[in-house]
Amino acid sequence: MCKGMSFWGNYNGVNETNENFVMNDKNIKEEIKMSIRERLSGNEAAAIAMKQINPDVVAAFPITPSTEIPQYFSTFVSNGQVNTEFVAVESEHSAMAATIGAEAAGARAMTATSANGLSLMWEMIYIASSLRLPIVMSLVNRAVSGPLNIHNDHSDAMGVRDSGWIMLFSENNQEAYDNLIMAHKIAESKNVKLPLMVCQDGFITSHSIENIELIEDDKVKEFVGEYSPEQYLLNKENPIAIGPLDLQAYLFEHKAQQAEAMKNAKDVILKVSEEFEKLTGRKYSFFEEYKLEDAEMGIVCMNSTAGTTKYVVDNLRQKGIKAGLLKLRVFRPFPAEEIAKALENIKAVAILDKADSLNAAGGALFEDITSAMYVNKKQIPMINYIYGIGGRDTKADDIESVYSDLEEILKTGEVKNPYRYLGLRRK
Repeated sequence: MCKGMSFWGNYNGVNETNENFVMNDKNIKEEIKMSIRERLSGNEAAAIAMKQINPDVVAAFPITPSTEIPQYFSTFVSNGQVNTEFVAVESEHSAMAATIGAEAAGARAMTATSANGLSLMWEMIYIASSLRLPIVMSLVNRAVSGPLNIHNDHSDAMGVRDSGWIMLFSENNQEAYDNLIMAHKIAESKNVKLPLMVCQDGFITSHSIENIELIEDDKVKEFVGEYSPEQYLLNKENPIAIGPLDLQAYLFEHKAQQAEAMKNAKDVILKVSEEFEKLTGRKYSFFEEYKLEDAEMGIVCMNSTAGTTKYVVDNLRQKGIKAGLLKLRVFRPFPAEEIAKALENIKAVAILDKADSLNAAGGALFEDITSAMYVNKKQIPMINYIYGIGGRDTKADDIESVYSDLEEILKTGEVKNPYRYLGLRRK
């Protein structure tokens, strides 16, 4: 930040005014006022998004690498910058239980966790979705024990991929922030009413500081809107009971309703993304197609790996190699038909999974992509790479080797082994 400048809002607990802000060019001043430029870690960005949303209840228990999110948010509570009821619980299971209770009572509730914390929530994760409670959670992705590892992979998210939660993935700090701002508007939609988790990579983005554009508080408040559920426990005009017991007569139908709500979420996600673009100029959809229009070969991946892959794609393009990337943002609901259409003209595709399903048949993303292609009658050579387990570095050289393998497939038309590892040390 330039000397003599300060920006609107107390986003780092420092400045409340812009008394020293001097700028002669009116147009530049107006442009800067459209957004607040900051340098934040992914955890700080998530906490600030929560601050701007100002939920009724936040319940959380610390676990690396998500600990900073409730830690930062608790300072906003103690400083009086939000009027949120912050519940410091004894475990992650209790954190999700508290948010379930709050949301069922008619409050807007949020939490954050990682890895083993999400595993401890497992029972309550399913209850939250089956009760159709639009809780929003920031999930900082980390390897699930054991053995114990505090670094990034996607085994925590993949473990709950079929639990009935909407799942958004974030390449960088900006996307983690933006996804959280959009989250309640998606989850609380009348046609959805499902919980939503926003994923970002532990340490890689959660603790790395990047340039970011924040939205003014009043605009976030207007965009997110007030939470006004139709049915809730404290509504004395329409008393209801809420509980997890649902026997043979009704459970099947209720699960079908959940599935329908997940389908409905696709349209809502696109609508909310369009509204967000009008507010910020930042465009989001189910996925990002990076130089994919004329690509002969492509990679599909999620979260921070997309940044490395874009760098490699740019380098290959300079050499005349037609490489591309599909970066998936929305994993649940899974945009099967849209992905099949986006990849239909690619001659060879590699799907990168940062978690191993341990099923001898590839990772979860690979399974979903191949299913989407088959059902939509789009048959192209596809290979799967398990990579980055336990925080193993995935460098540009590793991504280049994937494109080299794809080039070989282009030449021969054969996929000798569809199930592969990337960056694995072998004897």
